Amino acid sequence: MRGIDPMPHSAFASERRLLTGVLLAFLGVALLAALDIASDLREGTTLAHVAVEAGVLLVGLLGSIFMARRLVHTLRQARAVQREAFELAEQLEVTRAEAIRWRCEARELMEGLAAALDGQFARWNLSPAEKEVALLLLKGLSHKEVAEIRSVTEATARQQARAVYKKAGLSGRHDLAAFFLEDLMLPVEPEAKTSQDTPSGMQG
Repeated sequence: MRGIDPMPHSAFASERRLLTGVLLAFLGVALLAALDIASDLREGTTLAHVAVEAGVLLVGLLGSIFMARRLVHTLRQARAVQREAFELAEQLEVTRAEAIRWRCEARELMEGLAAALDGQFARWNLSPAEKEVALLLLKGLSHKEVAEIRSVTEATARQQARAVYKKAGLSGRHDLAAFFLEDLMLPVEPEAKTSQDTPSGMQG
């Protein structure tokens, strides 16, 4: 977070109250020392006593300056953290909106894909059991896994898979997957030939 301590708002508030209290204490000490010095000067107090009180005044002023700087730094830090929290909240809202949009688009795509698969299975005149087997094969499941899911023997699963391939006019699992996936694969554009790729004898 760009070097800013992730202090919670309550921690900033507590530190701000503490710094404000200490700052007021230093200012009070400095003010009392200044008043005492002014009174002593009017009464003609010794120089040593005035020097001691001047030292107290200096300590109060320096302490006030230090605490004021610390308080300003804390306030700036709190504002920076609040600003980052606001920016993160905005980014979260954008991300949430994108996620909702993606789920809607994905749902539409999946519904369209399911309808396309079901339509093709119908054109192949697959039975309900064969449709289920075909879907499981498209998902990459083995005959043994298909049999376990459908609670049938592996031999039955293999027989139903062969029935799917026969009705579809396909040779096997790979052809079944390729039948549905080849239209989804973008063709690879051939690279444009450069003058260096052209044989020297064909150059004009």
